[in-house]
Amino acid sequence: MLPSLFISHGSPMLALEPAASGPALARLAAELPRPKAIVVVSAHWESHELLVSSSAAPATWHDFGGFPAALYAVQYPAPGDPALAQRLSELLCAAGLPARLDPQRPFDHGTWVPLSLMYPKADIPVVQVSLPTRLGPKLQEQVGRALAGLREENILLIGSGSITHNLGELDWHAGPESVEPWALAFRDWMVDKLTANDTPALHDYRQQAPFAVRSHPSDEHLLPLYFARGAGGRFGIAHQGFTLGALGMDIYRFD
Repeated sequence: MLPSLFISHGSPMLALEPAASGPALARLAAELPRPKAIVVVSAHWESHELLVSSSAAPATWHDFGGFPAALYAVQYPAPGDPALAQRLSELLCAAGLPARLDPQRPFDHGTWVPLSLMYPKADIPVVQVSLPTRLGPKLQEQVGRALAGLREENILLIGSGSITHNLGELDWHAGPESVEPWALAFRDWMVDKLTANDTPALHDYRQQAPFAVRSHPSDEHLLPLYFARGAGGRFGIAHQGFTLGALGMDIYRFD
């Protein structure tokens, strides 16, 4: 059975400059059975209600600005899966989580950037589920639990965000060995609580974790972690690291 994954997708430049994360994602994909389909909850699809992408051929959305022209030329032409999208909607509704289909949604960079490093042939169907951020960690774990059974059908469930994400405190000249102590403290607290399976602490991370608000001024990049946790089992670490001094690049698996 496939694990669920939490992937820190970092800057969009990861697609062109994968550093340590690219090989880690490639290794992880090579270790796993080839998925029949992939379901992604991305930090970059915030919504008020639950939505499921149902396009048969989603576009690649370059949902950012100020990067080199080469990045805007990158395409990830993976197919969608309208039938799977309908099934996701039904599973969520059956769990008391009403969801509707969105036939227009393209792939945002939280989806196509990490998948371009894991499955560069773009030949596995991909469906996105939106992120109703106002409802916090508990809802995301409920969404994960509602879809967890798909792992037994060789469908890969991914939460894509970042273990730390404060763009205002990044050092664009920092090397990979340079890590801000506050970002490391937050990351290590999260790992400790995930290892201990401490649900109350994890749900109350903004009050309990050191430097929580500094590490996540808003929580959309951490919430996909809770989707992966809800969808999976035992916590494990596939990769750890930082870039730009304070942008966490950890990859976790829940087997």
